Amino acid sequence: MSPLCPLLLTLALVAVPGVRGACPASADLKSADGTRTCAKLYDKSDPYYENCCAGAVLSLESGADLPYLPSDWTNVISSIVVGQRCELTVWSGRGKEGKSRKFSAGSYPRLEEYRRGLFGDWSNAISSVYCSCK
Repeated sequence: MSPLCPLLLTLALVAVPGVRGACPASADLKSADGTRTCAKLYDKSDPYYENCCAGAVLSLESGADLPYLPSDWTNVISSIVVGQRCELTVWSGRGKEGKSRKFSAGSYPRLEEYRRGLFGDWSNAISSVYCSCK
C-alpha cells in the first residue's frame, strides 16, 4: 500500500461535506432579539447537503399552532431545523388532517429522506404545524 493512500483518504474525508450542510445547528436557533426560536422551516433543499436550508424561511416560536399554513407555505417546506428541547409536529393535510410526524431537536436538511406512508415523503407535503419547547 502506498504511503500516499492514508493522506488521500484523510483529505477526502475532510473535503466531504457534513450531513448538516448549510443548516444552522439546533442550538443556534435564536431570533434577532436573542429569544429562542422553536423551529425554522425552509422552502428549498438540494441533493447536495451544503445547499439545503436555503430560500425563504418561516421561523416559529414555542407554542406556534398553525393548522392552516399561509398559502405560500403550504406544501413547499423541504428542510427543517428544530431547536433544542423543542418538538415540531407536522401534518400532511390542512386543519391538522392526514398523516402526522413529530420531529425532535436537530437538522433535517432533506425531507425527501423521511417517509410519509408507504410511497410518499415529507418534502413539499406539510400543510399544518405545531411547535412546542420545554
